[in-house]
Amino acid sequence: MQFWKKLTQEQRQQRIQLALQQNVNFSKDASLGYPASKLDSRVFNDDAPFLKDAPTLQTYVANPNNIGCHTFGTSEKAFSGTQEIEREVLNVIAIDIFKAKENEFDGYIAPGGTEANIQALWIFRNYFLNTYNAKPDEIAILSSEDTHYSIPKGSNLLQVEWLKIPVDFNTREIQKDQLEQIVENAIQNGKKYFMAVANMATTMFGSVDDPDIYSTVLERHNVPYKLHIDGAYGGFVYPFSNPNSNINFSNPKISSITIDAHKMLQAPYGTGVFICRKGLIENVLTKEAEYVEGMDLTLCGSRSGANAVAVWMILFTYGAYGWYEKISVLQMRTQFLCQELDQLNIEYFREPFMNLVTIHSENIPETIAEKYDLVPQQHNEHNKWYKIVLMDHVEVEHLTTFIADLKAAING
Repeated sequence: MQFWKKLTQEQRQQRIQLALQQNVNFSKDASLGYPASKLDSRVFNDDAPFLKDAPTLQTYVANPNNIGCHTFGTSEKAFSGTQEIEREVLNVIAIDIFKAKENEFDGYIAPGGTEANIQALWIFRNYFLNTYNAKPDEIAILSSEDTHYSIPKGSNLLQVEWLKIPVDFNTREIQKDQLEQIVENAIQNGKKYFMAVANMATTMFGSVDDPDIYSTVLERHNVPYKLHIDGAYGGFVYPFSNPNSNINFSNPKISSITIDAHKMLQAPYGTGVFICRKGLIENVLTKEAEYVEGMDLTLCGSRSGANAVAVWMILFTYGAYGWYEKISVLQMRTQFLCQELDQLNIEYFREPFMNLVTIHSENIPETIAEKYDLVPQQHNEHNKWYKIVLMDHVEVEHLTTFIADLKAAING
């Protein structure tokens, strides 16, 4: 690992305090022009004793605005300290985890994976408009039916058609023949440019799409395309549980990746991460943001520098090997649950490298689903699946109690 280290509490605290010193200090500095300030001291006491040893909370009180994209051009000098913290986070995620080359990517910490996914679609749409003089109705989005709702949301916002690809009910794999037919039909109907979204762990199933399925079909038809990976849920799991994966920037077909830090990383909401290859993000440069140094290339504009600090603190508390260990434990717990379900002859889906198990709804009594807060695929009488997510708080004792209740319901 080039950038990802494990630091002591003292080292972490010193690093964040240095970053805050490099930012404008609204308590002491004569900063008259910024439409920003620290949190209201009548409500949030910045002298509270517990803040002394809590650098993330110190940052929330200081309230830095990390507006802009700090891997591209210049940025607001008032918040240079927390901007550098954000760059350190992006180096860990882009280079150490997702195999990008140094200084060959752009990105930022977004307010969640929904925005990060829409950011990718926005960039790709504008890329086709700017590069090929494309019309919006000549562009299409391709993704599986299990894709997160942020993709149809982005389709609606950007006025670009979304083409939904069916998946096999049991394996959740994209049906290649259906993809081929849908692309052929789209081209016949005037589509010339495609954005493909492959999932690194779908929300409901944890299923992982093979991105090469899209690139193979689209290259066979000789159409321009861009390929995005939605790793909002799986991004902090799959690269560690499956180190041989090439769903990263070592695959030249992949243009961008979304990862959420507020899921597996347990950072505060909302902390999504967007990363793309160099040469793409400038397609959404908002030149009208002239009062912002460096202008703006993000969908959200203003965003909290404290979220970057929170992600930095988590990453550098664990270090790479500590994170591998955590994911390994969750994998073992997931395997334990699957073995118990196998003994009960209960059908389920589990992507082998993910910590999510989705069970056929006919095997789960409604009382048990309610008791254990299982999430249904659909909140109606047509629901066919319930999912269990093996997060850090889900202990083996929780699983054994669940299995005991399930066994009693089956036998009762």
